[in-house]
Amino acid sequence: MLGSGSVSAFLGFDIGSKALKGVTTPDSRPTTKFSSAKTGSSQHGGTLLKEEEILKIVKARIEGKTRTKSEKIEEEDEEIATNKQKQKPQEEIKEKPQEGFPVTAESGGVNFSVQSARYSGGALQLRVNMQNKGKDSVRFLYSFLDITDNKGRTLSGSTDGLPSELPANGPTFSGTVSIPTALLDDVKSISLSITDYPAQKLKLEVSDIPVGK
Repeated sequence: MLGSGSVSAFLGFDIGSKALKGVTTPDSRPTTKFSSAKTGSSQHGGTLLKEEEILKIVKARIEGKTRTKSEKIEEEDEEIATNKQKQKPQEEIKEKPQEGFPVTAESGGVNFSVQSARYSGGALQLRVNMQNKGKDSVRFLYSFLDITDNKGRTLSGSTDGLPSELPANGPTFSGTVSIPTALLDDVKSISLSITDYPAQKLKLEVSDIPVGK
């Protein structure tokens, strides 16, 4: 019996050893894992970048984007400057006085001038300036404004923006006088005349205002 038991134990040990052959316990050491991972990545063609290299790449990308934005801003500024230079001659042309203007009149320290004339919205629009350089204020009633053409015919019109009273030593006031285009078919020039109200001590008359189309 002892011999049979010994033989059975030996056979059981031998069978168990063969069954566990090639089986190993997991390696839980962090150093070993890191080495294995690094070796594995190298075997698959991967590359681990150092922290300094990563920072250099990120910095280069940020600088590249910033440089691109700066270049775009500089290009936009150059375009704006170029456009301004192109627009300057046009602005100078607009500010240049219209031929035949201004047409002015003065009475009692009050200046009355027609600065320009243009057709718009079915009417001739005269841009008018008025200024009182006298010591006393002056009142006007623009319904008494007389408009005549070069043939002596009376024309109707309306005013907009002109003050009913000009203060003494006051600033320049601007407004418009509008005359329907239908009344100006064969008219070459017109005249404007107005007096103060109610005193009627001064008379402002602007003649030969060109209105040719």
